[in-house]
Amino acid sequence: MSYMAIVLFSLLATSWSFLEHDSWITIDLHHSLSSSKPDHFSHRGNISIPSLNAGLSTVVQNPLTAAELDNIKLLAKQNGFYRLRATVSYPNGNVQRFLTSSKACSLLMAQFNDVLWISLDPYGYVTGVTASQDLAPKSSECSTDDIQQVKENNFSSDVIIRHAELAPVPDTGSFIQKFEREREARERGEVRDTRGFFAKYWMYIVPVVLLVFISGATNQDAAK
Repeated sequence: MSYMAIVLFSLLATSWSFLEHDSWITIDLHHSLSSSKPDHFSHRGNISIPSLNAGLSTVVQNPLTAAELDNIKLLAKQNGFYRLRATVSYPNGNVQRFLTSSKACSLLMAQFNDVLWISLDPYGYVTGVTASQDLAPKSSECSTDDIQQVKENNFSSDVIIRHAELAPVPDTGSFIQKFEREREARERGEVRDTRGFFAKYWMYIVPVVLLVFISGATNQDAAK
């Protein structure tokens, strides 16, 4: 049994060891550009992050073809959404997939300059991948002239890694130790009650006072 436990622990340690140290991840990007084929995604590029702690990243993205640029322009005319799918791969073989979307019009007006936000939990796992435009458009709607003037076909993306922080944990250990010391002291009779007279005997004084008031009121009613 001891040998089996050691083997299982070794397997778990091998699977999760990358979470305890600085590690790398890769993210494949695919986007959906056609409103008529919303489930069809084409390859946009990939992100390599060799150091999660340092936040270093390398982005390689494919230029848009003339047909893909036309599809995005059509989405903008229809007030549709540009959808981006991110597939995250870890050193231990685990894979996660995230989907984010934004207005196609906003992406066109930003000249394909966007920011990719990668959120991490305290253990190094990705909890979300979202895309936003680097340059806020002046208008939320695209005119036909605005759409036709866009000639850019290359994505220019900034990658920002956001680390989550653990919330403060209550110091239950100190509280338990203090409680145990007080309990042991009470059992040995070493705890002295430093409360005042009324604080110690209020449960006896209050009923007597109430009885006095009640009896006084009864006597007054009887005299009347």
